[in-house]
Amino acid sequence: MNPASSPVVPAALAALVDTIRDIYGAGPIPLHRPVFEGNERAYTVDCIDSNFVSSVGARVAEFEAAVAAFAGAAHGIATVNGSAALHAALVVAGVERGDEVVTQALTFIATCNAISYAGARPVFVDVDPDTLGMSPAALRRWLEANTRREGDRTVNAATGARIAACMPMHTFGIPCRIAEIAALCDEFGLVLVEDTAESLGSFVGARHTGTFGTLAAFSFNGNKIVTTGGGGVIVTDDAELARRAKHLTTTAKRPHPYEFFHDEIGFNYRLPNLNAALGVAQMEALPAMLAIKAEVAARYRDFCAAHGLRFVAAPEGTTPNHWLNAIILDDRAARDAFLEASNAAGVMTRPIWQLMSELPMYADCQNDGLDNARWLVDRVVNLPSSVPDSEFGRLKA
Repeated sequence: MNPASSPVVPAALAALVDTIRDIYGAGPIPLHRPVFEGNERAYTVDCIDSNFVSSVGARVAEFEAAVAAFAGAAHGIATVNGSAALHAALVVAGVERGDEVVTQALTFIATCNAISYAGARPVFVDVDPDTLGMSPAALRRWLEANTRREGDRTVNAATGARIAACMPMHTFGIPCRIAEIAALCDEFGLVLVEDTAESLGSFVGARHTGTFGTLAAFSFNGNKIVTTGGGGVIVTDDAELARRAKHLTTTAKRPHPYEFFHDEIGFNYRLPNLNAALGVAQMEALPAMLAIKAEVAARYRDFCAAHGLRFVAAPEGTTPNHWLNAIILDDRAARDAFLEASNAAGVMTRPIWQLMSELPMYADCQNDGLDNARWLVDRVVNLPSSVPDSEFGRLKA
């Protein structure tokens, strides 16, 4: 770093930037970039040669099956992006206009937007400081203090609205305490829809994230481990929910060789075959990418341990995908100084998202105070987490 153009940061953080350079080399270093070192070109050219470039094509079904199989789910339904997958999953789960969905305020905007698309309103509970994901203890406290049962419905005592679902998010690919959350959803009669946008390749024990709830939604945006340029996949073990999700996301058109009959209002959320071809090739490289990213994370973890920095590590018994590595600094001033200095040096670092409860469209939603989430917003910084150029050869093995 150039001290003449950057704020002064502690020696450990300056050394961290040097370590990032050791991993990724000279030049501007992005936060997370896609890697196309396998069959991506061949599979997309095959699509072009076949003329099946839109939503009709064999690669769509192949991609759906590959994602579902990797996650250990019975069914996969491809969508045009992760937000569409979240929205459709909520609709299929039975979330209706006027309902409420319990979620976390420390998340990407798509989580709350999908709830809004379904006509529902989010309710925010706090996160655990180690997982950065929904806290089951906070969820229980809020449900016990703020809800009542009306038959088979859980109702918000303050608003009178049905609380239809719970949507936790596995932040940066770190599994939240999803088994405990699933048990609470069963106890209170809530449908569990997992936001797995960031956690393809993340496990609790031997069980993949996204298989603890009724449905889950993965994202394949350009900055994810596996990308289709833009895309999403809903996974579920329920055959009827899978059938309905596929029907709704393909404009609710009844199958017919030539007639066009749509039996309800559906969504044009179809994933093009070209995008799916990218995804099939990316899924082939996923195990190797996960192994490489675990090694990068280990370098960061070892560096932080040796220099008195706090690295965000997944809880024991879980395996994260290391999508985005993160550190926790002392306060907002330290966070901002490091962000400015590292980015000025050509190393992209990023703060965690602003809390959803502080955005104008969600500012009036109920929350439990969000003490941990507020503390984390002032301190969390993401570090570059791509597969390094020097490791590309392992993806072709």
